Amino acid sequence: QVQLVESGGGLVQPGGSLTLSCAASGIIFSVYTMGWYRQAPGKQRELVARITTNGSPDYADSVKGRFTISRDNAKNTVYLQMNTLKPEDTAVYLCNGYNTWNNYWGQGTQVTVSS
Repeated sequence: QVQLVESGGGLVQPGGSLTLSCAASGIIFSVYTMGWYRQAPGKQRELVARITTNGSPDYADSVKGRFTISRDNAKNTVYLQMNTLKPEDTAVYLCNGYNTWNNYWGQGTQVTVSS
């Protein structure tokens, strides 16, 4: 059974930091491009960042310079380090793993940026 389990969300003040983790099981993690998406109320789901099987990252313009995605293939885990958080970063953050044959999603973790 494939599982992507996110953790690390919460409430943080503007300018603060959070690190999200996504632990994968039931897949050969190293052959999946892993990504973080987010969805705010009333808005479409959007790509935040993704990292390829060879470790190349890609970011949405809105988070470039503030967020960093990384992966640890030995731990089957992908991370999202989020710095200088803004209220507009508030959303449910979802982990995604995909390759040519499969596309998997986690349940999401809530990130709220508010004073």
